[in-house]
Amino acid sequence: MKARSHQQNDQHLTEQLGATGLRLTPQRQQVYDVLQDKCDHPTAEEVFMRAKKAMPDISHATVYNCLDALVKSGLARQVTLDRGATRYCPNMIEHGHFNCDACGTVFDVDLPAEAMKLPKGFKANHFDIAIHGVCADCAKKK
Repeated sequence: MKARSHQQNDQHLTEQLGATGLRLTPQRQQVYDVLQDKCDHPTAEEVFMRAKKAMPDISHATVYNCLDALVKSGLARQVTLDRGATRYCPNMIEHGHFNCDACGTVFDVDLPAEAMKLPKGFKANHFDIAIHGVCADCAKKK
């Protein structure tokens, strides 16, 4: 898959937000950039801390509202693992998540929908699969 240019990302962001009746604001751009910059499934608090570095006046409420707008527009998805804080993922291709129980890092895992055997007549629109275990780095430490 080819990476998009910065201009293509901005156009995609504007189009996706516009399709849900929202407009691109500097705050939404900043929050989206934070998610795109480091695809490590940050919590809202982590997004806030990163966004604040480039935009010191941004508030918690604004970050939460921006994340909500990005999710509603199909630009990010919420990832809930057990009872921990909700995390955010900008990867909109269907995939699962691997949660390292040792370090807490969350990784994307390719899981093609065609590989899952569903009962006859069933059709999946979306899936949320979380796998728990130990990542390669943590496994080496044990």
